[in-house]
Amino acid sequence: MAKIRHLLLLRHAKSSWDDEALADFDRPLAPRGKAAAPRMGAEIARRGWLPELVYVSPAARTRQTWQLASADWPAPLPAASFHDSIYGALANDLFALARAVPDEIGSLLVIGHNPGLEIFAAQLAGPGSSSDAVKSLEEKFPSGALARFEFEGDWDELRPGIARLTHCLRPKELG
Repeated sequence: MAKIRHLLLLRHAKSSWDDEALADFDRPLAPRGKAAAPRMGAEIARRGWLPELVYVSPAARTRQTWQLASADWPAPLPAASFHDSIYGALANDLFALARAVPDEIGSLLVIGHNPGLEIFAAQLAGPGSSSDAVKSLEEKFPSGALARFEFEGDWDELRPGIARLTHCLRPKELG
C-alpha cells in the first residue's frame, strides 16, 4: 500500500511596502502579516498538520513568516532549509523541489510566493479535492493563505492533478 503524503503550501504573510528603497527580496512583514503568521501557525498545530520538513524562500518576509508561524510549535521544530529556488519560483520549479524530498518524509511545508505558489497549488489539485477548498483557491490565494494536499505515493511521483486539495485556509477566516 502506498504511503499517504501531505504537502502544505503557505504563502508568506502580508508584507510591507513602506520602505520604497528596499529591494523586493528584503521587504519585511507588515503589521497585519506579523499578526496573521502566528494565527496560521497555531491553526496548523491545532489541526495536527505539523510538517516533518520545511522549505522556505530566503526572502525576508518568508523567513519572518516561518519564524512567527512556528514560534509556538512544540520542540523539536521540524527541519527547515532555505532554498533560493523558491524565490521567484514557477510551478515547475516547485514540482522539482517537492519531487526531490527524501522518501522518509511524510509531510512537507513550503513557504513561498505568488504567482508560482498559487499556480503550483492549482495544478496539483486533482480528483477527490474538496470543492470548497478548490473554490477558495480559485477565488484567490492571498498573503498568509495555506493550501493542504494529500497524495498517495512517493515524492518523486508528484505530478499535476495527482493530489487531493483538502483545505484552503485564509488568515481572515481564523479571526
